[in-house]
Amino acid sequence: MGGLATVLSHPAVWRGAELGRVSTPSVPSGYAELDAELPGGGWPTAALTEILPQHEGIGELRILGHALAKLAAEGRWLAWIAPPYLPYAPALQAAGIDLSRLLVIRTRSPRETLWAFEQTLRSQTCGAVLAWPEKIAYAELRRLQLAAEGGTTMAVLFRPLRCITEATPSALRLRLDTQGGVLAARILKRRGGVLGRSITLAPPSPVNRSFFNTDPNINPNGWNHHVMDRPAFAASVARSVCAGLGIN
Repeated sequence: MGGLATVLSHPAVWRGAELGRVSTPSVPSGYAELDAELPGGGWPTAALTEILPQHEGIGELRILGHALAKLAAEGRWLAWIAPPYLPYAPALQAAGIDLSRLLVIRTRSPRETLWAFEQTLRSQTCGAVLAWPEKIAYAELRRLQLAAEGGTTMAVLFRPLRCITEATPSALRLRLDTQGGVLAARILKRRGGVLGRSITLAPPSPVNRSFFNTDPNINPNGWNHHVMDRPAFAASVARSVCAGLGIN
């Protein structure tokens, strides 16, 4: 029995009726009810998370605001790879996110997006890496999951809801929709028992603005020093974010 107890106590082993253990600290989401249902009490690190919103802009970035602000406050980089819109500085600042820690990497193709995501994970220079791939296969997801396991980064992929029936090696997968006008999350996969209900996510703060600037009339000046809009340079940033930016 002693040998079995040793095996069951290993962080890579979990039982179906309980939440799995984590080998690296999770990042609190700022939503107490959600954290209570996530292994480690927050967004996983050293693992891949998939977020599947019912529609674009429902709040898929806002639910990460608390975690991103915490990581930035710790002096860690936040890399956004191929986001669909330009980040909206006022909303990010209102959420407490230090803009000087934000990197936006633009790519020219789905293949380059996945490559940049993997290389940024392997560089281990970022506290969080977020990506919006146009398409991705299971084998590519598996490769990214393995890359995430090699570090302590919070790795998040935003995928369309139509992918919900596809198999995934990711450690965590959430579906986002609304219930009674309030954002709600359903945990589709986690390391632990199945959760048969949705979790409503009332904003933990008064901030309820989109983190993206979707208005073409808003001048994005002042963001040029944060946004990497040269694909060739984005590749070098992905190899080593700090070295690519000339940061000591």
